[in-house]
Amino acid sequence: MKEAILSNLDNPVQLEQLYRTDKPAFKRSFNALYPQLKDTSIGGFWYARLHYSKEDISWGSSKDLVFVMVAALISGLIAKLPTILSIDEEAFYTRNAGFIVFPALAAYFIWKRKLSLNHIAVVVGTFLVSVLFINFLPGSLQSDTLLLSCMHLPVLLWAATGLAFIGGQIAPVEKRLRYLSYNGDLVVMTTLILIAGGILTGVTIGLFNLIGFRIEDLYFQYVVIVGLPAAPILGTYLIRSNPQLVGKVSPVIARIFSPLVLVMLVIYLGAIVYSGKDPYNDREFLLIFNVLLIGVMAIIFFSVAEASKKESNRTETWVLFLLSVVTIVVNGIALSAILFRISTGGITPNRAAVLGSNVLILINLLLVTVQLFKVVSKKTDINAVGKAIAWFLPVYCLWAAIVSFLFPFLFGHQ
Repeated sequence: MKEAILSNLDNPVQLEQLYRTDKPAFKRSFNALYPQLKDTSIGGFWYARLHYSKEDISWGSSKDLVFVMVAALISGLIAKLPTILSIDEEAFYTRNAGFIVFPALAAYFIWKRKLSLNHIAVVVGTFLVSVLFINFLPGSLQSDTLLLSCMHLPVLLWAATGLAFIGGQIAPVEKRLRYLSYNGDLVVMTTLILIAGGILTGVTIGLFNLIGFRIEDLYFQYVVIVGLPAAPILGTYLIRSNPQLVGKVSPVIARIFSPLVLVMLVIYLGAIVYSGKDPYNDREFLLIFNVLLIGVMAIIFFSVAEASKKESNRTETWVLFLLSVVTIVVNGIALSAILFRISTGGITPNRAAVLGSNVLILINLLLVTVQLFKVVSKKTDINAVGKAIAWFLPVYCLWAAIVSFLFPFLFGHQ
């Protein structure tokens, strides 16, 4: 990209085409070249354009607001279906939690990206097949295969939403990485919205209590349940309309938490030796261990996604490299523990699902760690790490599909 920019400084049309082809890569490369271009008019123009940030919050067009409000209302109605239809809440939410928010997000991206009919059919078809399958799948909530399907199906819904986000094109790994970055921003924005909503809830209930009205149950049933699914929808809208809102917050959070998680993991691994706890003989401890592993993987992925937007910082890259190495150790312990449990107690749906997930995570971690080592060795740049992550995402989705759709039949609805 740097060579392409330098060779087209006198060709504004080609520069614009380069920018629109891959905006993050263009901005990153231009920032690296800016010291030698800052005294030129073209350098000053592109610097001002790339670093311009709006001071005011944009609320978009009236059509955007109407679409978001309707999508939030529909999601709220879906969340209220157990009350409306008088059905068991636990059974409904266990099977259908992913269908409360993801369809609305996918619809928003379909509308904004103006997807073709073929791509719309793929996204909508994924949701329809999933909702029919999970709701007609026999078994009670005590069935391991049913619970595994309910846990893994949201990954497919997340992937279908990602397909809408990237415009229906599966191939470009850069767009997959951008989707990961959006997820990190969405977590930040949704958390802020929920905190604000929590404060409003506390103040509202407190004020009504002062005048003798206890509205806790009513407020929870008709405001909180409807408002919760609206938070990520509103968050997505705000991120798309005002990227500057979290554009500087997410990288700061990634930089702060990556070294903190690294220190925590090292101390935690040392503490395991003295605690007497081990994942080989303690099922609950193994479960928590795997949740920890997934959480650390998410931090690595989001940190790399943020780092890929700019020139990589050497210290930050070293932290990510060391964090990946330590996470491989954690994964190795978890993987050996599940193999031990299989060898002593036989294969079960849960053990098979955890084994497959750990193997995939280990492979992906090794690929990422190798690329991070090349970055710290100055043999490649941070983009190669992002590509190693983005390239592997469909593999996770394929495994989620196998667990969701095949495990109930392979293990006889256990």
